[in-house]
Amino acid sequence: MLMAASSVIAPVAVAEPVSTEQPNIIFIFSDDHANRAISAYGSDLVKTPNIDRIANEGAIFENTFVGNSICQPSRASVMTGKHSHKNGVTDNSARWNPNQVAFPKLLEQAGYDTALIGKWHMAPTPVNEFGYSIVLSGSGRQGTYYQPEFVDQKGKKTVVEGYSADVITDMSLDWMKQHADSDKPFLIKIQYKAPHTPRRPALRHLTTFKDHVFPEPATLHDDYNTRGDHAQRAWMQLYGMGPVGINAFPPAATTPERAKVREDWLASMNPRERKTHEQWMERMNQEQRDAWHAAYDDINVEYWEMQKDPKYARRRGNLTTEQKADRLSYMYQRFMRDYAATVLGIDENVGRVLDYVDQAGIADNTIVVYSSDQSFFIGEHGWAEKRYMYEEGMKMPFLIRWPGHIEAGLRPDAMIQNIDFAPTFLESAGVDIPQEMQGKSFKALLEGKVSDEQWHKERPAVYYHYYMHGAHNVPRHDGVRTERYKLIDFYSQNGGKGEFELYDLETDPYEVNNVYADPKYAEVREMMHGQLKEARNNYEVPDDVFEVPYVYMNRKERRELGLIK
Repeated sequence: MLMAASSVIAPVAVAEPVSTEQPNIIFIFSDDHANRAISAYGSDLVKTPNIDRIANEGAIFENTFVGNSICQPSRASVMTGKHSHKNGVTDNSARWNPNQVAFPKLLEQAGYDTALIGKWHMAPTPVNEFGYSIVLSGSGRQGTYYQPEFVDQKGKKTVVEGYSADVITDMSLDWMKQHADSDKPFLIKIQYKAPHTPRRPALRHLTTFKDHVFPEPATLHDDYNTRGDHAQRAWMQLYGMGPVGINAFPPAATTPERAKVREDWLASMNPRERKTHEQWMERMNQEQRDAWHAAYDDINVEYWEMQKDPKYARRRGNLTTEQKADRLSYMYQRFMRDYAATVLGIDENVGRVLDYVDQAGIADNTIVVYSSDQSFFIGEHGWAEKRYMYEEGMKMPFLIRWPGHIEAGLRPDAMIQNIDFAPTFLESAGVDIPQEMQGKSFKALLEGKVSDEQWHKERPAVYYHYYMHGAHNVPRHDGVRTERYKLIDFYSQNGGKGEFELYDLETDPYEVNNVYADPKYAEVREMMHGQLKEARNNYEVPDDVFEVPYVYMNRKERRELGLIK
């Protein structure tokens, strides 16, 4: 099903190993970090010199894909090396089984010290998966950006003063320093909340992008022609994003005019909105609240006044792209300024980790990875979310450094998935890979022992399956992606008959032209259906997941299908 590969077409250069010892593994994982918001991927939206350093001194994968683009399922696949239907975490309401095979436990059995610090998100919190764990708690197990709460393996909760990414890094560095005198290798998973919504930058970056104008993506004002109705109806549009999504909140009453805006704004909130706002403000200390008001009050007063203009007010119903254009462009700029500023906090903390590794003298025998549970739509198709199998939702960043094993500057084109991470870490540590893992190690690819072409022959397509129908109004779907084509099956649409989309990524990289019904693509369509059938068989996807009752169904759908009253 898989093999492993390197970079380009030219003869492969193999880096000489400098150590045969079991390597330390530092796995740095963020949440919703778009590939396009990492400068090593060729974007100038936000500079990330520390994350880029991993790529410059190691490898960056252009084609890394998540198997199910949503927080908990992605994390479960990383842990187990299996797709969602095999590890049981098909959606954000599914329970994690702590007794299943997971790579950290296998490394621990092989002599590793293991730790998880930061965002876990799954339920239950870690039981026996790591030798040590302390994870974010509260806010739906997402944690908060300021004064984050943590829960340890004994269930003890602690609130720590400071900014989430800084605190997680402090804890991680402390754990590694305590490990410094040990003769055992270690695995540490450092997992940040950022830049997940609500995107709240560190104080030092509140005004970094305040006056910056970001270039609009080519599909920001997408009209969704040729795609199913679901694309227009998805609750992912920046146009419809509420005040919390852009950190728009009532100003401090520092002048009579602002006191009036504050009074009117608070009066306009429903009880839930008011409670959410008050909880956020109360979470911060006075210094933090003052800094936020100083940075945001002027633009938020402007936002409040703009809502009186029909061009900028959020309107309901079927609007044309022209009717949405002014508000959408404004919301995009506000969104991107917070998103990019939050990313800077991650990058700085990645730099702190890399500096420690160098100072501790362990760089030569330490694998350092930077990744995210999935990429993110940051304006593409007018969206700010993930979930969909379109490129920005399906991809994920993956950068890795391992001196002596990975040639600096490697940019493999081979398609890897998050189910491949666990087998790769295990093989790198000299640990047998369990047969039940569906992913495949790409260690040989990293070491230049296999080419991209060899890898593509062994893995001509990657499989995707999103189950959480109705969440953000996105329908369940699965599909396959090859080097050039993508087939998506929205299998419960159209009264359960399904609805297909086919894209030619070479001629249509933005995925705006669904060619499924185009006669010129008849052979491609047949070939891709074959690839989808093969992937379902290879990964042992049960037939009943495509039938009512579906794996995940919300109350509205159950009622519509007569399963409940």
